[in-house]
Amino acid sequence: MPISRDRFDPIAVAVDWLDAGKLGDLDGLLDLYDERATLECDCEGVTLTGREALSAYWAPKLDNSLEAAFTLDDMILSSDGVRLDYQNYEGKPVRIYFRFTPSGKIAHTSCGLLGQRCAA
Repeated sequence: MPISRDRFDPIAVAVDWLDAGKLGDLDGLLDLYDERATLECDCEGVTLTGREALSAYWAPKLDNSLEAAFTLDDMILSSDGVRLDYQNYEGKPVRIYFRFTPSGKIAHTSCGLLGQRCAA
């Protein structure tokens, strides 16, 4: 079933997110998020909201990521967003869930190591 021109492709947004991470493109990554987006990272015990908080979270991770970081392992479209399995900035396997605004911006992410909780 083709996606209409007035609807966004959640898989494409998730792939753009991976690409921005792989490139270390902080601005590109942040531009994918809604201004009021939240990020939940259970392993670090944080819930963050807004561009400034997300920037503070992602900047050191992107600056110190391994070459294998942001490599796709699996991606599934779900009824409320996208589930993505990938290698985090340390090269560890992570599962992250994306929920989106109607306009296609990331509204919420939550992540954890496969089998346990971890950093994105």
